[in-house]
Amino acid sequence: MVSALEARELSFSYGERPVFGKINFSLEKGELLALLGPNGAGKSTLFRCVLGLESRYSGRVLINGEDIRGKKPSQMARLLAYVPQKIHPVFNYSVMEMVLMGATAGGREHGSNEKKLDERAFLALETAGIGGLAGRDFMELSGGEQQLVLIARALVQNARILVMDEPEANLDYGNQLRIMQKIKELCRQSYSVFLSSHNPNHASLFADRVLALHNLKIAALGKPAEVLDGDLIEKLYGVKVEFQTNKDGKRFFYSASVSDYSGTDS
Repeated sequence: MVSALEARELSFSYGERPVFGKINFSLEKGELLALLGPNGAGKSTLFRCVLGLESRYSGRVLINGEDIRGKKPSQMARLLAYVPQKIHPVFNYSVMEMVLMGATAGGREHGSNEKKLDERAFLALETAGIGGLAGRDFMELSGGEQQLVLIARALVQNARILVMDEPEANLDYGNQLRIMQKIKELCRQSYSVFLSSHNPNHASLFADRVLALHNLKIAALGKPAEVLDGDLIEKLYGVKVEFQTNKDGKRFFYSASVSDYSGTDS
């Protein structure tokens, strides 16, 4: 079966400073792949490569089995969508206006009109669970609501691969879980999600697999119950942790104590 997204021997350097080298991984259809790693491990650079925003890498990035090199931005927008941590619009757009920005990301479809675009935007809002917010001002929403709007803006592109940069960051505990539950629900609807996080508990609870970057390479790749343990957390973040495993085999990390640490800040 062809993977939704695949990296083969992917390497990237800023001049003579390497960020990561010859990494291989895949994102399967309907899968939530959580990307973990300390600040500076190369997570954002990896995202830029798979989004087609960086072309200076060596190796290959494939979407649905096709190499992305040479694809136009409009072509990429039809294949995958990006959800940032946060956005700071200059003007106070309505929720509907924010979502419609995603509707035209891949170029206006032949024969499309304003009514059809509005219908797509409403459907995306409903899918994200915030259909009732369409007429609200974006700047007046809570952080959790704003993040759901950004997810809806990505969904309206009609791309089936979603790349998310710490979507639960800067939210209170309840909204973190609500966002992660919504993302998991999208995977059950056959979206493929490549998501970065600094919370190993979220990766343990929601991810199908975990990809951990450290010291220029993949430190771990596999199911959370198989690769997420105290040794990996200490390697990535320089803290000693304990964990408990629930009846579903999911691990929860706690009781961290800081140790001497000199992580890679690439």
